[in-house]
Order: sequence, then structure tokens, then C-alpha cells
Amino acid sequence: MSWVYSIAFVGDKFVMVFNPKRDGWEMPGGHIEEGESAEQAAVREVREECGCDFVPFAKMKHRDGMVFAGSLECPISKLPEMEWGLFVDLPKQLAFGEEEYQKTLSWALKERGKRYVKGCFRSAID
Repeated sequence: MSWVYSIAFVGDKFVMVFNPKRDGWEMPGGHIEEGESAEQAAVREVREECGCDFVPFAKMKHRDGMVFAGSLECPISKLPEMEWGLFVDLPKQLAFGEEEYQKTLSWALKERGKRYVKGCFRSAID
């Protein structure tokens, strides 16, 4: 496993970041650094790209990486590296093809439904 990305929820919306190098919206993520677990990398990448804390509650292997679903907790003091936004549907201008996100977003929405209880997320990863 060499990379991670995160599907971070705020209520019924999910976070995407705008990557100017790829001229499109994508889930926050990146490479796993040496000595770092996949979960630590996911938390770090969300913090760097969005400036917020990420609390994962589920994970799934996807190709040669790992995708995490979780909740976004803001604010923290660090300024984000990228523009980010909240979405209920995938935006038109994506950094990667829509098919990249269909399976993982569907999975994350199901996991969110399982974990969302009385206005809060259960945060432990099984």
C-alpha cells in the first residue's frame, strides 16, 4: 500500500479538495510516509489539505491503496494547503474520472449510515 484518500463527512455532505495541478476536485489524500500507518497518513493528509481534523470510522482496500471514511472536525489552527468544499454530489470538474469515486463513495455513504447515531459518528475503526 502506497497511498490513501479520505471521504470525510460533515453531516450529509462530503469534503473534496481542489487540486490546481490536476485542475479538478478530488478526495483529500496522498502518499504514506515512511514509518506512518495508512490511518495516520489519512489523518495527516486531511489536516494538511483541509486544515481540519479527520476521525476515521471505516477503511477499505482500493487498488494499491486504502480509502478511509470518517468525520471532519473543524476548526483547527493550521491553515489548509488547498481550496476545499462540501458536496452532496460529485462536482463536474473532477481531477480523476467519475468511476474512480463511484465505488468508494457508495461504500462510504453506507458506512456513514451504519455509524451515524443521534447526531454524531461512532469513530472507532473495526
